Amino acid sequence: MRKSIFFTLCALISFCGLGTVAAPATPELQLDKRFLNLPVKNKAPKQRLKLLVEGQVAREFEIELAERDPDFWAFLDLSAFRGKRAILQADKLPADSRALEAIELSDQIKDARNLYQEALRPQFHFSSRRGWNNDPNGLVFYQGEYHLFYQHNPYGWEWGNMHWGHAVSPDLVHWTELPIALYPRQFGDWVFSGSAVVDRANTAGFQTGKEAPLVAAYTSTGRGECIAYSNDRGRTWAEFSGNPVVRHEGRDPRLLWHGPTKRWVMAVYDELDGKRWIAFHTSADLKQWRLESRIEGFYECPDLFELPVDGKRREKLWVLTAASSEYRLGTFDGRQFTPQTPMLPGHRGNAFYAAQTYSDIPARDRRRIQIGWGQIATPGMPFNQMMTFPCELTLRSTPSGPRLCFQPVKELQRLHATRRTQSRMNLAPGTNALVGIRGELFDLRAQFAVGATGEVRFVVRGMPVIYDAAKQELACADRRNPLAPVNGKVRLQILADRTSLEIFGNDGLLYMPMAGKFTPEDHTLALTVTGLPVRFDSIEVNELRSIWPMKEVQR
Repeated sequence: MRKSIFFTLCALISFCGLGTVAAPATPELQLDKRFLNLPVKNKAPKQRLKLLVEGQVAREFEIELAERDPDFWAFLDLSAFRGKRAILQADKLPADSRALEAIELSDQIKDARNLYQEALRPQFHFSSRRGWNNDPNGLVFYQGEYHLFYQHNPYGWEWGNMHWGHAVSPDLVHWTELPIALYPRQFGDWVFSGSAVVDRANTAGFQTGKEAPLVAAYTSTGRGECIAYSNDRGRTWAEFSGNPVVRHEGRDPRLLWHGPTKRWVMAVYDELDGKRWIAFHTSADLKQWRLESRIEGFYECPDLFELPVDGKRREKLWVLTAASSEYRLGTFDGRQFTPQTPMLPGHRGNAFYAAQTYSDIPARDRRRIQIGWGQIATPGMPFNQMMTFPCELTLRSTPSGPRLCFQPVKELQRLHATRRTQSRMNLAPGTNALVGIRGELFDLRAQFAVGATGEVRFVVRGMPVIYDAAKQELACADRRNPLAPVNGKVRLQILADRTSLEIFGNDGLLYMPMAGKFTPEDHTLALTVTGLPVRFDSIEVNELRSIWPMKEVQR
């Protein structure tokens, strides 16, 4: 049952630095419901709201509050304050404003009826229930759960109010969104990107029960690099009392355990002398940190991990990468990264940034799994942006040396529905090999022999993906990338969601995450060729199921 809150005019309210304005405010509220539903109007004047619980500021944020006809409803989770009394204050509303009257206390998220079913909602990529998301943070596996934390504005469609959102999955495919993990300490001191690990040996001394602590490192924009910990599988978090643990001009700490030196490592973006670096700090206890070295040329959101070359456990290289996904291969002794390659290209698409790989994947699994920020806007929706589909990273030998490869995790097969295959066929010009196949969500795979000329054209809901045999290039939208045949053949895999294509060439030597520029009413597929007939070893089309059953709505 919803409870409407009626706001009356009060005396003048003044926020520090904002001057004094006439504004409405609440009478005292009894927080006996879980959510405070907030009407949002994109591009409306921003209001700064304070929730005072028993006289103390508990939450403070900016919001484009709707006077009427909201574009969507954001929500503030009140679980931590249930049963207490509170006051909500706004800083700049005129005295005749009625915006606060629409705010509701409820045990339900308002307009949840269509949650996950919205027209532009990605159907097998993670996106937040409401508001904005960007960088994935704190990717860690523990007790059967893959944790996905992420940069999140819970109260608006655009970037701002940075919190750590939180979701978990048993299989990297189906996600349950949990309450926000990390809130800003105060307005303006935002919770920027970072990472998480399992402190199995309790080196920090945070453990209080039987569960091993999860430890997160994040950037507090007002203080520096900070540590938080959880003793209940990431459901609640406490700050380390000695924060910040590193002070510098930088952000985005990446934690990892270095076994040979028995030390924790923090790889963190650093700005010094007008240059951009990745700095390496070490610690025995996650509390006291020592600067060891720096390497120049990387920007934001570093990641550092070791991979076998061609799966050979005795032949390994370290990968150092950052937000752009460009990377260098080399060695790492726990204190210093020594590169053996120049900077190498990572993804080649137009919708990927600030990726991170999972910590603490079980030894029996051994995969290095990455998720990136899918930079794809969703106008008119109550959410904005998404995550890319989880990929397994490997190092594979090529004529130019070892190279990083990206492939969708095998759990994708759990979404396969109708499957259609063709094998050993010669496709002649003027023939559509996929005629009659319709849908929205696809896992499309093909292997074909390459001639000296001609094109192989895949068209997914009106969006072309074209292989040019003469140029040995793969083109999609505004991207053209080299893709040389391997033993005279090209392998392609294309994942199609409502707003994106993720294209994998030659088992991930080429990775193109792309914003989908689809024709809305076109749900067809096409596969045609130009020039001479093309020999296809295999063509496989898998329609995919959505990951969003309605039972997820209120969890």
